[in-house]
Order: sequence, then structure tokens, then C-alpha cells
Amino acid sequence: MTILYVNLVLLDKDLPVFFYIYFLSKIYYNKKMSSNNFPRCFLKQKEEKEILQGFPWAFDNEILYFKHRPNEKSEWKKEDFEKCTVPNGSAVELYTNAGGFLGTGILNRNSKISVRLISNDHADVVFSDIENFWLKKVEDAFFIRKVNFSKKDSYRLIFGEADLIPGLICDLFCDIEGKIYLVVQFLSMSCDVFRTEILNALLKIVKPDFIFERSDNSVREKEGLPLVAGWLNLEDADFSLASENEPKYYGKDNIIIEENGLKLLLDITNGQKTGYFLDQKFNRAEIKKYCKGKKVLDTFTHTGAFGLNAFVAGAKEVISVDISEDAVEIVKENIKLNNATKTNKAVCADVFDLLKKYESMDEKFDVIILDPPAFTKSAKMIEKAYGGYKEINLRAMRLLNKGGILITCSCSYFMETNMFCDMIMHAATDSHKKVQILEKRGAGPDHPVLLGYPKSEYLKCVVCRVL
Repeated sequence: MTILYVNLVLLDKDLPVFFYIYFLSKIYYNKKMSSNNFPRCFLKQKEEKEILQGFPWAFDNEILYFKHRPNEKSEWKKEDFEKCTVPNGSAVELYTNAGGFLGTGILNRNSKISVRLISNDHADVVFSDIENFWLKKVEDAFFIRKVNFSKKDSYRLIFGEADLIPGLICDLFCDIEGKIYLVVQFLSMSCDVFRTEILNALLKIVKPDFIFERSDNSVREKEGLPLVAGWLNLEDADFSLASENEPKYYGKDNIIIEENGLKLLLDITNGQKTGYFLDQKFNRAEIKKYCKGKKVLDTFTHTGAFGLNAFVAGAKEVISVDISEDAVEIVKENIKLNNATKTNKAVCADVFDLLKKYESMDEKFDVIILDPPAFTKSAKMIEKAYGGYKEINLRAMRLLNKGGILITCSCSYFMETNMFCDMIMHAATDSHKKVQILEKRGAGPDHPVLLGYPKSEYLKCVVCRVL
């Protein structure tokens, strides 16, 4: 990489500013148009700004045309986006309207996200050794996690675009027997076309005992991909789903891991997403300082992990609530696993209804944890989601004793931090409370934030004191 140092003092002050802007822009775009035969995708004018800042996608309405040819002796064929004959799943080179090279990505016109970038290099460089290309990506993700996690920890190993592998989720679970489980989700065509190379890299770097694929999220249908779920045959060249006659590839559906000194039973094959929300690990540990001797309400609990961290801290009473009967059964097992039956109990109920009920009963708590699922997954539904978040926060504030602690979370990217805090303020106003924000937290270091890609900074965890 060439780095240009510009001494502003030496610039001729008589020259217009636009001269320097033009000069620097020409240096930026000094990457020559490649001479390879990979298809080229050209953006409309002024659509490259976010990509230059790190955004890893090009949307269908940002693309102007394609150029492609079958071989070096053929003429380049120019096609509009709507008439493009380049097959989905093909590698394409992305260019600005003026011809500045932006990167190599995978085309999928089934999706509104038509190109997902996988590299800043030209396609011929990427594909000169595609196995090693993905090996290096997985290796990078694995070794940066080792800074914050030990061999016995469970964590998110690959966080999609934030780890520069668009569409791929890989969670690593180490059970109490020391067995390594990987739960993988190939959520976009950009990673699905490299499924074999990526799985080979995971085998070589991580050496897992079992891999369970949970590519059963409906987002795959928007990509034009089938839903897939099952244990993988790790000795098959294509990593096909293991049959019932191949039990050695089958791990346990329910495993026990250790987190923050607690034993936690997880359902990795049928539980939500990959079976456990690893992003809250450090936030769960952080709440302990607020819970000693307190009465705690843990809502949308999933596995009971927040409530059990409160128990470890010395809470006098903990109620963990979830609407799912299956989840509540797991919470009950986790309470037993950690000898917390005298303090903790699990309740199956709709949290909205239960908060209303507790308010009518004049029930009070010292600490309340709100960790709901995303109330919106689109910008169109944000107003409705805002109302849902406000309602549960308002009711929680009314249930807290004066000076009580509210730990309130949102995992919806569209409810960005300023809006979330605005919602807390309006909930406080309507409940006639004063609120101090003590901490603003996010996901753990296994969920890195990619600058230029705000969707990677999705989790908000705000610790409030309610007066």
C-alpha cells in the first residue's frame, strides 16, 4: 500500500482548493482497471461514498450497468442491471461510475443487496488461491478472539460483514467436557458459494468436534437459497448433512457451557438463532455489582443467564420470565444446575401482560432487566417498535423502588443509540420519574464493529438509576 504524505504548509495558497481535491482523488483512484476477464459492475454517479468509508454492500438501485466478456479475445458486452446475464453467485469487480476500482464482490440479483464485497483486491488476485484466501480470513477472526477469550470460553468466532466475511455467522461453544461445537449460518449467497472452502478453513484452524449448520433463517429465501439445517459430515468433501446412519458426526442437541462461572444448558439445534446470545456475556457479568441483596426481575430471559448472574452476586430473590415454554424449561434446568432454587424461579408469561399485572398488584423490585428480541427488523416498523420499547420501559420504571436499577437493552440496529435514549427519556417523563444513565454498553469484543457499517453496532445496553 502506498502512503502519501502531504505537507499542507508547502501547498501553494494561490491555487484553488478544488485543484487539491482533484489531485488527491486522482491518487486515490490510481488503481488501474484490471486486465482480467471477471465481470465489472459500475455504480451510478456519487453512489460510492459509503463504500469508500467501509460499507460492504452495493444495492440494486445503486448499480448502473455491467461489462463482461467470455475471454480476452472477445469484446466487452455492456448490459443494464435489469438485463444483466452474469449468473448470480459470480465474482464481479465493483467500480465507481468514473472507473475507480472499489473491490471484488459476489453478485446476487435475487437480493436488493446485489453485490457483497469480499475483498479490496482485484478478483484475479483473490481467486489465484481461493482456499488460502478464506483460510486467512478465518485465521484472522480466530486469533483476534484469542486476545479476550480462553480455550474453555464460548464466543462468536465470525460476525459476518464485521469480520469481512459477508453473511457468515459462526458461534463457537466449548462444553463442560471440553468438546468444541461450531454452529454456522450461511445467510447470503456471497458466503454460500464458498461454503466448502470456509468449512475447510474452520476445520483446519479451529479443529471442532462437531459442526451444526443452521442455515434455516428466512433471510436465505430472499437470497434465493434453500433452508438447510443439520449436523455436518466432517469427512465428506462437500460437508453434506450427516445421515442417521452416521452417528459419530452427531453432537448433543443440548449442551452445557460455562460462562461467568455459571453452568448453562443450551439448545443449539432448536433454540433461537444459534442457541444462545453470546453478545451479552460481559453485560451479564457487569450487572452483578447492582444485585447484591436485591429483588430482581429478569425479563425476556431465554436461558435465565442474566438472572443467574444476579444470583451469583447475592440477590435475595430473582424472577426470570419468558413467553416460550421450551425456554422456561431450560431456565428451570439452569437454576437447578447452579443450585439456585432457593432464590431463583422461572415464570412462563407474556412480559407485557406480566408487567401490567405486577403494576396492578403494586409489586416492587430493586433491579429490572429488559432484554427483548428485536421489535423491528426494518426501518418501516420503527415507530411501532419505539412504542413497544417505551411501554415496557415505562412500566418497568413504575415497578422499581426509588433508586432502583433498570438494565434496558435493544438488539435492533434500527433503534439506534440516540433514539433508544430518547425513548428512555420519554418513558421516564410519562412515568413521572427522573432517570440517571450510569452506563452505556454494547456487545462484547467477539462482535467487532466495522467502521462504515453501522449495522454491526446493533446492541444497546443502558444501565439506568430510576428516581
